[in-house]
Amino acid sequence: MKKIVVELSNERLITPSGLSLVGAMLGNSELVRRCNEMPATGKRSQPQIPDGDILLTYTGLLCQGKTSFESACEMHDDPDYFMLALGIARGIPSAETLRQRMDAIGSSPWGRILRGEILQANVAMFRHYGVRPSPLPNGYVPVDIDVTPLDNSKTAKEGVSRTYKGCDGYAPIMAYIGTEGYLVNSELRAGKQHCQNGTPEFLRETLALCRQMTDAPLLVRMDSGNDAAVNIGILIEHGAWFIIKRNPRRGETKGAWLEDVKGWCKDVRHPRKGKTVYVGTSFKDVADEDSRGASHTQGIRIGYEVIERTIDKKGQCLIAPDIELNTWWTNLGLTDDEVIGLYHAHGESEQYHSEIKTDMDVERLPSGKFGTNKLVMELTILAYNILRMMGQESLKGNGSRWLKRPVRRRRLRTVINNLILIAGHVKEHSRRVVLALGRSNAWRHAFMRLYRRFALA
Repeated sequence: MKKIVVELSNERLITPSGLSLVGAMLGNSELVRRCNEMPATGKRSQPQIPDGDILLTYTGLLCQGKTSFESACEMHDDPDYFMLALGIARGIPSAETLRQRMDAIGSSPWGRILRGEILQANVAMFRHYGVRPSPLPNGYVPVDIDVTPLDNSKTAKEGVSRTYKGCDGYAPIMAYIGTEGYLVNSELRAGKQHCQNGTPEFLRETLALCRQMTDAPLLVRMDSGNDAAVNIGILIEHGAWFIIKRNPRRGETKGAWLEDVKGWCKDVRHPRKGKTVYVGTSFKDVADEDSRGASHTQGIRIGYEVIERTIDKKGQCLIAPDIELNTWWTNLGLTDDEVIGLYHAHGESEQYHSEIKTDMDVERLPSGKFGTNKLVMELTILAYNILRMMGQESLKGNGSRWLKRPVRRRRLRTVINNLILIAGHVKEHSRRVVLALGRSNAWRHAFMRLYRRFALA
């Protein structure tokens, strides 16, 4: 039996060859140049490294599923390749310099302007490559807005406090667009901050960004924590369609709703013995103010689903009926079942949260300073969408021939493992740097198609 002998070599074998695609996609934006023009950091360590190189370095780490500043040390064994791949001009910072400069940028008074530049760079990336968020079968482009807690328990980081999930951490709000789940906006918040606090401004910003990415009608879906008249007014003013989970008002008990719908509901269903479902529509006046401060009162549709169970699913008779009440605000003209189905599909955004927190490891944020962690979340928008675009493009052609069933989206961990961390051999020939992929790698053809799509565009 032959044995494998392991030895060290001087050949330039690179594991994260996919960073060459990341650098190409970031290189088409004006973000680095704009960042270098901002006096975000004054007196700084390693002044020869501009702020743009700091952002490029950390975005490259995020695309590998790494958030710790110490991971930058992995690039020092072959700095020439990583500088060339990511478009870094002056040099790769040390872990200490990366931490200090990220702290300085995050705490700078220019942080708000830089946030706007990152969001616009994200939109510009979509427009440059002609990527449009895909609509639902009914033609609406979904925009899912939700808050997800980041567990940072047993830390003393700035802004860490008790979240609604019962853990200590942050509570960022996320906005995804399209059936692919592209990340259009994100904002880091303290864990104890109520999800509606600051949401009107975030909603206006998100709608403006979405309008730059698609001309199709938008369908905004939000949970009951954002049940507020101001949100409804903003959505109507911007011409967006919406489904917002509704909270029962004072006096609207489950029993009262059940008695009312028994009197007027015409869509009564009996899916099994002991279970009755009432589905229908009601209307209620909602008062709100527009951006100019003018008050408006208009009737808004309420879709409802009231479920009465007298026998549970195991056949046990209940002493008192179990009543479940679900209501939604909506301005859609679709059927009640379609509205309910569209809201249930909003739950898919939980998968997007999971990919950010687990696949990209953006949960236990790396810094003790809130401003730095906020900058990390903003750079996550770019890294997440780069990975998502690569995953969607890899599904085209024969990129899904190994799959047993059709899929609409690749998980980010699959993209990182097979396309970012793809091994390559770096060599220089005829004044060119050549990245050669081995014939044994089954993903080499998908990588070449991505290279032609993004690096040569």
